Amino acid sequence: MTQAVPRTNFNRSKLVRLLADLSIVDIAESKPDFAERLSQWLDLSDAITLHAVQNAGAASWSAAPSCGQAVAAVAMEEEYARVRTALVNSITTSCSSAIGETRMKLPTPEPDATIETAAAYQLAYQPFRRLHLAQQASMEASVRALRSSVRRALARASAPLRQLAALDEALDNTLCVREHQLLATVPMLLERRFEQLLKAHQQPLADTRQADSRAARPPPAEWLSVFCRELQGMLLAELDLRLQPTAGLIEALRNEANEVK
Repeated sequence: MTQAVPRTNFNRSKLVRLLADLSIVDIAESKPDFAERLSQWLDLSDAITLHAVQNAGAASWSAAPSCGQAVAAVAMEEEYARVRTALVNSITTSCSSAIGETRMKLPTPEPDATIETAAAYQLAYQPFRRLHLAQQASMEASVRALRSSVRRALARASAPLRQLAALDEALDNTLCVREHQLLATVPMLLERRFEQLLKAHQQPLADTRQADSRAARPPPAEWLSVFCRELQGMLLAELDLRLQPTAGLIEALRNEANEVK
């Protein structure tokens, strides 16, 4: 039985909500609507390209959906589930403190961090940044390949789905640079959170040293455990964001296949 592809929705993404909840970005109450924001990202040549794709092939829309679309929809749903599961496993394993084989792994904190050791971690955000960037590169490569595969499946289906595939490819080519730039800021934003947690951790340690009482010391490296969980949540939210266009294409393929039945 295949894993269901989540239905797409275009409310504020989980990634943005997480960033706002951690107070490392400000979310303005009043925002331009989607069409207005999209227009700010497109130049004249982009608009001409999208208009041409939108109007191409309209005369052939009388072509009926194929019965083979149900098979294609199942195949794409299975591939979606396989890719997503592999990426989720990579993220959760990398962000876990458990010992395991993985090519991307967070640094292991000292078992009992002193003030000096904790301060050293302030200079050690770079390993976390490298892991984040490596996971982003892995997501981008896998999701891009999956999205292209789904577009090819749509291109072999009905005329409306072929046009949808062409429109998605044009939008992808137009917006991919902007998407890359925006997502590249997330590791930098998380550095603020890293520093917030470190600062909150250092003060009790300083107070404990002054009182010469180890009994009141916070649990060792607890702040890093919190940060690792938050980093994992951010990466999983980013994965869902990257997969949303592909999920929408598969949903369109499945909906049309259901109409044939």
